[in-house]
Amino acid sequence: MTQNIAHGKVEKRWCDECGTLLLGKACSYCGSDGRAFEINSPGDIRPCMGDSIGLINDIFTESFGTDRPIEGRMMFLNKIPGEDRSDEIIVHGEVIGVIRFDIRDRVYRLELRQAGADIFAVEAKKNAVGFRNMSGHLKGKVISGADITEVKGDFSAGDPVIIKKGKKIGSGIALTDSAEAACSERAVKIKDIDQPSDRPVSPMSGVAEFVRSNRDHLEMLERNGVSDIRSFVSKKSMPVTVSFSGGKDSLAAYGIAAKALKDPTLIFIDTGLEFPETIEYVERFASDNSLNLMKASAGNAFRENVITFGPPAKDFRWCCKVCKLGPIADLISREFPCGTVTIEGNRMLESFSRSDIGFVSKNPFVPNQTNLNPVRTWSAADIWGYIWMRGLDYNPLYDRDFERIGCYLCASCLASEWMNTGRIHPDMYSDWERFLHGYAESKGLPAEYADMGFWRWKALPPKMKQIAKELDLDLRPKKAAGSGVKMMKGASLCAAGGYSMEAIIDIPHTREFSFVGDSLAVAGDVRCSSEFEIAILRTGKGGAKIFGGGQVSVTSDSMKDAERLFERSVKALIRAEMCTECGICAKGCPKKAVTIRGGFRVDQKRCSKCGKCERMCMVMHYYDKIMRQIPAADAVERKCDKG
Repeated sequence: MTQNIAHGKVEKRWCDECGTLLLGKACSYCGSDGRAFEINSPGDIRPCMGDSIGLINDIFTESFGTDRPIEGRMMFLNKIPGEDRSDEIIVHGEVIGVIRFDIRDRVYRLELRQAGADIFAVEAKKNAVGFRNMSGHLKGKVISGADITEVKGDFSAGDPVIIKKGKKIGSGIALTDSAEAACSERAVKIKDIDQPSDRPVSPMSGVAEFVRSNRDHLEMLERNGVSDIRSFVSKKSMPVTVSFSGGKDSLAAYGIAAKALKDPTLIFIDTGLEFPETIEYVERFASDNSLNLMKASAGNAFRENVITFGPPAKDFRWCCKVCKLGPIADLISREFPCGTVTIEGNRMLESFSRSDIGFVSKNPFVPNQTNLNPVRTWSAADIWGYIWMRGLDYNPLYDRDFERIGCYLCASCLASEWMNTGRIHPDMYSDWERFLHGYAESKGLPAEYADMGFWRWKALPPKMKQIAKELDLDLRPKKAAGSGVKMMKGASLCAAGGYSMEAIIDIPHTREFSFVGDSLAVAGDVRCSSEFEIAILRTGKGGAKIFGGGQVSVTSDSMKDAERLFERSVKALIRAEMCTECGICAKGCPKKAVTIRGGFRVDQKRCSKCGKCERMCMVMHYYDKIMRQIPAADAVERKCDKG
C-alpha cells in the first residue's frame, strides 16, 4: 500500500482482467501487476456485500434509472470523513461516487464522481443534462437554463446529475428542479468534466474472483501470523485463548490461531447488549468446531449504571469498563490465575487509538492477560479475503449492511447503523429510543439530542457543533445532570500560612460513609467517623477533610500540592459513591488490599499507597466527563487553620 500523505490519498491496484481489487503485488490468477488508482486515507477498503450491494444498486437506480454499469461486478467501499456514514464506492477500479447518510433527513445521498459519470453516461435514463456555449475551465461553474440543450428524465434540486458538452462528460449537482431548469439562471453546478476515460470495463466478478486473485497474498499473511504466534507461545508456558467477539476481525484472528495451535479456547464477553444473532453465532461456531467456549457476562450492569452515568458516549465509554473489562478481568482471574496469552483481532486501521499497536500488547485494566495481535496490519479487505479463502462461517449480521458489529446501542455506531438496527430489531431500537428521549426531557434537552445522535458525544466535535448551530439547537442541560463541583474557595493563601481550597461536591449520596474513608485511604493516613460523616486525610503534602454533605477542604504548604490533594480528595469521594463494582481495581491490586463488597473496600494494613487501583478505576478514568464545574455565585472568603 502506497500513501500520498500530501494529498491524504492511498494507492491501490485493480486487476482489469479479473475485475477485482488486488491486495498484493500481482494477481495470483492471471499474473497482472494491476492498474493503480487512489482512494482517501487511511484506506481501510472493504468489500461491498449482502444488503450493502442492494443499497448501492438502488441508489444508482434511483438517481439514473439503472444500475446496469455496476450490476454483477465486485464493489468495494472505503470509509472517509463525514457527518455520519460516508463511503467511497469503488468499482471498475475507480471511485465512481460517494454515499453519505444525511442525519437531518435520515436518507442516503449520492455524490457522483467523474469516473461514475463516465461509466453511467450511456446507460443513464434520467438525471442527465446536455449544455453548450460555456468554455474555458468549467469546474465549479454554474450552467444556466439558457445553455441547456437536453434534459433526460426528471430530477430535483440537490440530485446528482450527469452533464455532457460535446464529447466531454462530467458530474454535477442540480440547483433546481428539472421542470424549472430551462428558465433558471442557476440550473446545474459543474463538479467535474473531462473527456471520457479509456479505462477498461471490468468483467463480471464476485467473491470467487477476489479470493483467487489474492490467494498468494492472503496465504503469505497467514504464514506470517502463524509464525509470529508460534514463536511467542513457544517461549511461554501460559495457556492460549482467543478473544472471540463475534466480529470479523476476531474470526480472522481465530483462523490464524487455529493454524498455529490446536483447538484454542474461545473467550466471549456477553455485555448484556449483544445482538441476538451474535450470541447465537458465537455458540454455533464453537459447537460446530468442537471448541471450548468460555463466557464472561456483564448481566444487567449497563441498566444498573446508565441512570447514574447517563448515556455512554464516544468520549465517555464508561460502559466498556463496566460491561467488558470488568467481566473479562474477573473471568481471567478466576480461570487463569497464572495468566493467559490471548490472541485478538485488533487492527491499526480500526481507529486512531490502535494505529500504533504492536504484535504484543497489554491492557492495564485486565491483569494476567498478554495480548497478541496477528492481524494488526491487515485491511478490512484482507480480513474478508482470508475469511472467504478459508471458508470460515461469519456473523450473518455482516450481510445486513453492518460494517462493524458490537453492542447494539454502542455510542460508536453511526446514525445510519442505528437506523439499520431499527429495521432489523424494532423492539431493541424502541427501548433505547424511549430511554434517550426520557433522559433528554429530564435534563431539559431538545428532542434532537436523541433523534440526531447528539447523545453520542460529551464534547461535540466540530461537524456536530456546526449542525447544532445550523438548527439553532441549545444542547446545554437546563436541569442538573450528573455530578458537579461548586467552588467556594480556589487555591489561595491562608491567614495561618500555606494554601487552602474548599468546595461542595454535588453527588448522589448512595453508600454508607465508611466507603468514603476506604476510598480516601489509598492516598494517605485516614481517620473516618461514619456516625458524624467526616473523614480526615493526612499525607506528606498536606491534609484534607471530607464531610457527608459533600464539603471538601484541603490545606498544603504549596499551591500546586493543594490543587493535587484537592483533586485526589474529590476523586475519592466520587469513587466511593459512584463505584460500579466492576472489580478491575481488586484484580489489579499487587498487595491484594482491595476487595469489592457493596462498593470499594481497602485493607489499610496491606495497602502500599501505590495508586494503581485509582489508575485502573473507570470512574477516575472519566473524572472530567462525570464532573461539571458550577461556579459559586460569590466566592466565600474563609480563614483556615493549618492542620
